[in-house]
Amino acid sequence: MAEETTVTAAELAAVQGGEPTLHVDDLCLAAANYLTTEQVDEIRRAYYFAEKAHGDQKRRSGAAYITHPLAVAHLLAMMHMDHECIMAGLMHDVIEDTVETHDSLAAQFSEEVAAMVDGVTKLDKVAEETIQQAQAENLRKMLLAMTQDIRVIIVKLADRLHNMRTLGVLEPEKRRRIAQETLDIYVPIAQRLGMNLMRSELEDLGFHMRYPLRYRALENAVKKASGNRKEIVSQVIESMTLRMEQEGVKGVVQGRQKYLYSIYRKMQDKQLSFSELMDIHAFRITLDDVDACYRTLGVVHNLYKPVQGQFKDYIAIPKANGYQSLHTFVVGPHGLQIEVQIRSKEMDQMAEAGVAAHWLYKTGVEGANQAHHRARQWLQGLLEMQKGAGDSVEFLENLRIDLFPDEIYVFTPKGKIMSLPRGATPVDLAYAVHSDLGKTCVAAKVDRQLVPLSSQLETGQLVEIITSPNETPKSAWLNFVGTAKARSQIRHYLKELRYEESTVLGRRMLEQHLVAFSTTLKDVPEERLEAVVTELKLASFAVLLDEIGLGNLLPLLVAQKLVREESMGDAVQQVPLMIAGTEGMVVSFGRCCHPIPGDAIEGFVSAGRGITVHQQNCKNTVKLRDQHDKWLEVAWDVNIDRTFPIEIVARVKNQRGVLATIAAAISTCNANIDNVTTDERDSVYSDIRLAIEVTDRVHLAQIIREMRRLEPVEHIMRQ
Repeated sequence: MAEETTVTAAELAAVQGGEPTLHVDDLCLAAANYLTTEQVDEIRRAYYFAEKAHGDQKRRSGAAYITHPLAVAHLLAMMHMDHECIMAGLMHDVIEDTVETHDSLAAQFSEEVAAMVDGVTKLDKVAEETIQQAQAENLRKMLLAMTQDIRVIIVKLADRLHNMRTLGVLEPEKRRRIAQETLDIYVPIAQRLGMNLMRSELEDLGFHMRYPLRYRALENAVKKASGNRKEIVSQVIESMTLRMEQEGVKGVVQGRQKYLYSIYRKMQDKQLSFSELMDIHAFRITLDDVDACYRTLGVVHNLYKPVQGQFKDYIAIPKANGYQSLHTFVVGPHGLQIEVQIRSKEMDQMAEAGVAAHWLYKTGVEGANQAHHRARQWLQGLLEMQKGAGDSVEFLENLRIDLFPDEIYVFTPKGKIMSLPRGATPVDLAYAVHSDLGKTCVAAKVDRQLVPLSSQLETGQLVEIITSPNETPKSAWLNFVGTAKARSQIRHYLKELRYEESTVLGRRMLEQHLVAFSTTLKDVPEERLEAVVTELKLASFAVLLDEIGLGNLLPLLVAQKLVREESMGDAVQQVPLMIAGTEGMVVSFGRCCHPIPGDAIEGFVSAGRGITVHQQNCKNTVKLRDQHDKWLEVAWDVNIDRTFPIEIVARVKNQRGVLATIAAAISTCNANIDNVTTDERDSVYSDIRLAIEVTDRVHLAQIIREMRRLEPVEHIMRQ
């Protein structure tokens, strides 16, 4: 698309220039405002170390490379980060781009500084990795380092912000990719940590570079609209200030234009054109304390009529990142809707700096410590998510889910407020409270009424989770859970369960083929087992069994290697693998032919899925017949204690009550009906398709006999 590449020379120059050239003295002056002389000297020493390490390296713009880490460190100093964090900012590319190592940094400075630098250092790229895998693995490494020291992500965000400010020198494709990554990952992380100033600039820079034509068009429209509404903004500020003075409330009213990306997202989310968008300006009222906030809310609502359903109290119920404020929409002059945010000075400081406020306001400010504590809780959740993820790409997928919460707030029976993403279910809540509660939940009560576990929760509901010690997570839960923690925990359990089942099945399949060689696993020497595992480049014999059970390795091939035979020979005969229907996820039954005990069956082995059992005359397997090595001889076990799904179609006369009559007949045969669909053929006949559960062919025959006795039934056919 032309839009993706159309950035004007002036815009590129603006982004490329980014900010004025800095000198190390500028950095030290900024740090000296709040750090000791000894700490500033350490920062200066780190600068000269980084300058020497980078040597003659240049940025794509042609500037000396050291200008980038110097700018990053200056950003950290403006955030009042501690001296070790600023030192890490100065040296954040040293391990990645120079001959210096973690150990040399630890020896020269400290282990803390070296660990921070290592945390933001990309992994060595593996040739086979895709860009997505490399990106995901590097991000996972950084986030796990961040769980040890949260300053890692603050350094990374400062690094990304300066890179975005100087993105103009890169080719269009790379600009788009980095801008999209910024909008997808780094903007939500900054938001999750409550760093709104950082988030807003990253958003607008990412929007500018990713969608330049849209950015330019929206910028022009906003300038035009702002010119027309200047008087209204001044009028609103004046009116609010006057009314607050009359009520004896001291505060500062500010009017500001909303960020372009915020306007763009609102237009997208609500499917509005710019002309339909009423609130491109927002007003912020900053006061001394919480009591004044609520009093001012009354003043604003008295002055301007509030919009129904557009009030949010984030003071009583803060956002997940700790953000606190009162939000309300009111109808201002000329019928324009305006957004008003009301907060205390401390809340305003926390909203701008987020987790960085832990360093900016170290002493005496409760909100700063709370922001840091919330960030730690989130990072602990990341650790749990990492343990449940199979690979870095899955971890990145879970992280994306976690980073985009449109929040709701529900209450536990003990009155605790829980924040969840919109669309969350009782299962999500159970996992949010504790992993063990999630694993054992069987039902839920919402406002004291039983509801399905798949029900979507809403703000203000009282939710009680009902558990059973024998309950385990179900794969069906993955279809409706909305939080990354619940999804990763369920997947982790199912993977463990699948591993156990596939290992057991793999052993049975291998034993089945070894019988053909007149031997068993017990008779195979231990050193031979180890030799075959080594030859197949697997970690252990258990992994070998898992690979067989999943269909990734042919049991015949492994059996041959274990007995040192090159081929089976004419005299060797397979012993059928017995199917009981309790093998779990690694044995499935074809939905095309619905095999049941009593049917002649065969098994098809597919990589990663295990065995799929089909009827021998199944039409859908015709194309697979030539894959002889994938077919497995199977037979039904003698003792089977479960039901199997089956579909039958009954052609019936169109009579009142015919469906109830058929259901009663099936019920007398002790069978359950899972689903019923009806297709009216003409004015006389209809086809009723029934999904029922039967134990075997004898049970099915009994059901069909009972149905044929019914007068309205003309014909019955098994699908």
